[in-house]
Formats: sequence, structure tokens, C-alpha cells
Amino acid sequence: MKSEIITIGDEILIGQIIDTNSAWMAQRLNEIGVDVVQITSISDTPEAIDHALDEARTRAQLILITGGLGPTNDDLTKLTLGKYFNSPATFRDEVFEDIAKLFREKGREITELNRQQAEVPEAAKVIRNGEGTAPGMWLDRGEYVVVSMPGVPYEMKAMFEHSVLPWTTERFKTPEIVHRTILTVGLPESILAAKLEDWEGNLPKEIKPAYLPNAGRARLRLSARGEDREVLSATIDEQVQKLHEIIGKYIYGEGNQTLEEVVGIELRKRGMSVATAESCTGGAIAAALTSIPGSSDYVMGGIIAYSNEVKVNQLEVPENDLLAHGAVSESVIQAMAQGARKKFKADFAVATSGIAGPDGGSDEKPIGTVWIAVAGPQRTWSKKYLFGTKRKLNVHLSVNAALAALRREILETV
Repeated sequence: MKSEIITIGDEILIGQIIDTNSAWMAQRLNEIGVDVVQITSISDTPEAIDHALDEARTRAQLILITGGLGPTNDDLTKLTLGKYFNSPATFRDEVFEDIAKLFREKGREITELNRQQAEVPEAAKVIRNGEGTAPGMWLDRGEYVVVSMPGVPYEMKAMFEHSVLPWTTERFKTPEIVHRTILTVGLPESILAAKLEDWEGNLPKEIKPAYLPNAGRARLRLSARGEDREVLSATIDEQVQKLHEIIGKYIYGEGNQTLEEVVGIELRKRGMSVATAESCTGGAIAAALTSIPGSSDYVMGGIIAYSNEVKVNQLEVPENDLLAHGAVSESVIQAMAQGARKKFKADFAVATSGIAGPDGGSDEKPIGTVWIAVAGPQRTWSKKYLFGTKRKLNVHLSVNAALAALRREILETV
């Protein structure tokens, strides 16, 4: 079962807006076992629409079009589709009722252009629009189906969920599909793939893996497709168990969980708390931790210790260590973490100090050098990282590494 998505609008082609509709539809189609073979953006001209349809029909059974259904003269999709399928427009009372209801609710008068939106090609099955004035169209041509929807995201999504998806599953035979996403941190995509080479080579044929990298983190999505959902789920469960045996220490969660969310869950589970002491990350770790609702249960507070004076006066970092080793050093980062833990009376404290860039580096401590420490009830752990030369990326990677280290120290604390 193959589908193609066509987005219509010059505003997309000139970069005035970003096409988020296609990504959202592709995700929803994938969930019901429909493969998207191509996504195309075109201008709102009859020639472009005709050509795109001619091409799409050779590749897909389900062709989804968004855009070009407005009331103005530059929106030509409906007119073009009528001519393409040799289907004259007819006035649809149910569409006009939807438009009239919407205008009454807003206290506005219906114009002739709005009234014309109730005219739909005779061959089309109307997709009701409860959010706007432009109806969608379902054109079943036997070998393929063409669906036309507005480009306004919230209008398109409502139509897609309420009508297009259920009609698609009724019209086409689609397989069962099960997804499971494993979240990892601390392994670049290439190293993760190398560690899983043997595992991947022995996967059952119905399971397909996909590596989805992000800076400092990587997602591994397992997709299984077949006839029996329960069998597919059990097969994926077995493979996830094997993943935990191979790379368990790098796995921090599943699905849409964030690392900061998982840290909060582990702290709350143990009735423990955390504090932060940040230099190069400028409060980004504290911001991540406190972005989780209810984080006041376990986040005690934090200090942005950018200057040496703050490190000494607020975190009790020994001046001798700063003079002898500099702010970006193991002795100083450990003292920062220990000082934050003491000051806020927290069970754990995480600290960062580094050279984010773009300047300030040296041969001994190049740009991207970052020390991270976690002080806990049993020990103070610390490590030096060398991230790179891009400031924003260095901060992002430092936050990831700090949260991953904090999670590990929480889990290893007896």
C-alpha cells in the first residue's frame, strides 16, 4: 500500500512557510501501514497540478493533496481537479450549511466567494470541514484515490483524523504495524550501529530498525509489520530485551520520554533531590530539569557560577584550586558539585565548567573542553569531555552528558 503527498502553494516553494503537513501525515500513515513513497511541493497552477497527478498515479494508490482550496482566485486546486477528472462542479447543500454555521458563529456575512466554496466536483465525496470554509474531496478512481484537503494545518488534521484515515482503512487492505522506539544517550550513531551489527543481522525479517540521531542522543526505532498485532508485539519485546543486554547502560527510556523526565522519575521514586552549579551551560541544566511539571518535588535550586568570585563565595571552591588549575579543571568541578550539594542540602548536585567557544581556548584546553561532575551520597564522579568548536552545540551536548551522568549516579546509588 503506497501513498504520495502533494503540497500546493507558492508560499512553500519560496520558503515563506514550512511544510509541516507532510511530516505529520506521513507519520500517521506509517502508523496504519501505508508507505509514503514521495512528497512533492508544487505551485498552484493547473499545469503543475496535472503533471504531479500524472506522476503520482504511476507510484501510489493513495494521493493526498493539501492546499489551494481557498476562496480567492489564486486557489485553483478544486477547479483543476474537476477538469482533470472531467467532473463538473455541483452545489452541495451540506457544505453550504457548514459554511453558514461557521459564519453565524463569527457574526459575519457570507460573500459570493464563500458561497462558491460549496461547489464541489460531482465525482467527489465531500470531506466535511468543521474548522473552516473549504471542504475536502475524496475522489475514488478505482485503481487509485485522490484526496484534497485545505493547507491550514488544524483544518487538515481534523479532516484527516475524522474522515481520511478511517476511509483509507476501509478502502484499502493495510497490514498491522507496531513501532517501538528505544532512547539512548552517550553513543554516537555510528558506534551504536557498530555495537548492534550482529543483533541487526539476526533480526526477524518482519522487523525493520531505523537509527534516528540527535546531538548527544540517538533513537532506535523498531517497526514490525504483519498480520497479527499480538505476535508482532511479542517479537519486538524479545528484541528489546536483547538490546538491553547489549547496550543497556546507554538506554534511558522509550517512546517520547526525555532524559530530564527520566531523571525526575528516578529522583521522585527514591524521594531524593538535586541541585545544579553551572558555568558554561548557563542554567540550561536547571532549565531542563524544571521544564518537567512537578519538578519542585525534587529540584532544590541552582547557581550559575560564571565568575570565579561566585564559585568561591557561593560554592566554596578553594581559591588555590582556581589559581593552580583554572576554572576548567577536575578539582574545581568536583568542588562546585560538592558545594552545590552542601548549599542546597540536596542528595545530588550536578556541575559543569568548560570553554563553550567560539574563543577562549588554548593548546592545553581547546574550545569544547568541558568538565562535568555529579556529587552524590556515596561519591563525587567527574569526567572531561571534548565536544567541538560550536558554542550552542557544546552547551546542548554538555546538558545531555550531565543529565546522563546524573541518571547513572542515581541508579548506582545504594
